[in-house]
Amino acid sequence: MKEFIQIAIDGPAAAGKSTIAKIVAKQLGFVYIDTGAMYRAITWATLNNGVNINNENAITTLLAKTDIVLTPDAKVLVNDEDVSKQIREPNVTSLVSQVATYAAIREELKNRQVMLANSANVILDGRDIGTNVLPNANFKFFLIADAHIRALRRYKENLEFGIKSDLDSLEKEINERDEMDINRKHSPLKQAKDAILIDTSALSINEVVDKMVGFVLK
Repeated sequence: MKEFIQIAIDGPAAAGKSTIAKIVAKQLGFVYIDTGAMYRAITWATLNNGVNINNENAITTLLAKTDIVLTPDAKVLVNDEDVSKQIREPNVTSLVSQVATYAAIREELKNRQVMLANSANVILDGRDIGTNVLPNANFKFFLIADAHIRALRRYKENLEFGIKSDLDSLEKEINERDEMDINRKHSPLKQAKDAILIDTSALSINEVVDKMVGFVLK
């Protein structure tokens, strides 16, 4: 029997997972773990260290000596360097799904995520949390939204980080990332059989939060 409560949120890129997870965590007093930021962090480290993005073994070796810390105030540190903005840059965004296809990378980050999840009441969001990382989570949610709406959300998110982007290009990238995430060999994006499906396309952030908190507290 788990000592702590675990909430898993899965879904495609820009479905609102991270934004909603942060608010739900705050309302419930849970620890939020941004697993996507961990994949972005190792992707950034790969590029920053000049490692071949197609070399799984080299990236795995790099990850072994890369410390990734998610701070309570939502900063992402790689070996003590704050890379919170850098990991949101287009060059990282365009390659993170490729890095996420590597089995050794997924296994190592999964181990780190499980360790964090067993240390407190947590809420994790990603692509395979409910199916692979925390298959026995107390609550599982799967968020979806129309691709154009997701692109618009990512566009606004980029503006908040001071990153310029093109809406049409973002929508194309999101569709391509969906295809890669759904069809990857290791831990593909899919809804867990016991996950609650929520289409966020026509819902406000607060409406989605209220639905999720309602399920947890009922």
